[in-house]
Amino acid sequence: MEGAELIERIRVSYARVQERVADAAARAGRDAAEVTTVAITKTFGLPVVEAAYAAGLREMGENRVQEAQGKIDEAPEGIRWHLVGHLQRNKAKAAVGLFGTIQSVDSPRLALALDRHAEAGYPVLIQVNLTGNPDQHGLGEDGLAEVCGQMAEETSLRLDGLMTIAPFVDDEAVLRGTFGRLRKLRESLRSAVPGQPWTHLSMGMSSDFEYAIEEGATIVRVGRAIFGERG
Repeated sequence: MEGAELIERIRVSYARVQERVADAAARAGRDAAEVTTVAITKTFGLPVVEAAYAAGLREMGENRVQEAQGKIDEAPEGIRWHLVGHLQRNKAKAAVGLFGTIQSVDSPRLALALDRHAEAGYPVLIQVNLTGNPDQHGLGEDGLAEVCGQMAEETSLRLDGLMTIAPFVDDEAVLRGTFGRLRKLRESLRSAVPGQPWTHLSMGMSSDFEYAIEEGATIVRVGRAIFGERG
């Protein structure tokens, strides 16, 4: 696909996503400006990133440090990069240098590793596993406040909120229930771990982001609905 055609396709797809974001926000009585759409570029090459930038996108996300490195180094300036995939502690230094925020902090040990390399106030989200699926990363609900309190006390990271991956199902009630649980956990953390922003709820992807917004998402992670199917 030629560059101009790719840019236009992404521009149109992104505009449709933003319309859906606005409609979902309106149904919930919210301002669409409260919701950030992070375009997930994993498995797509640098030409897609450049086309997305040309189409006006400025918030992009990657799953792995190694895949992201080459893209981010060569990408246009002005993109805010989010790490949304699992991060190993031995890649903490590289991740801090590449990403503006890490949405997948899932242990105190990882938080400490990031803190060794990040400036004070580096923003992170705490990943919570609400599916019970052992193949998915994230902290469990039980003891979440205690672990987050430990991170707040032992690091200078800024705990900006929570992230979760919903079950891969088509059941609206299950999806809404999952997103609602994350919202309630954030509210409880505001009391249990004060002094941190606890602003964001990163939840919802291409297939379910409208439900997530209606349940309070401030960040949605959208790939397929913007870029099409991955090869």
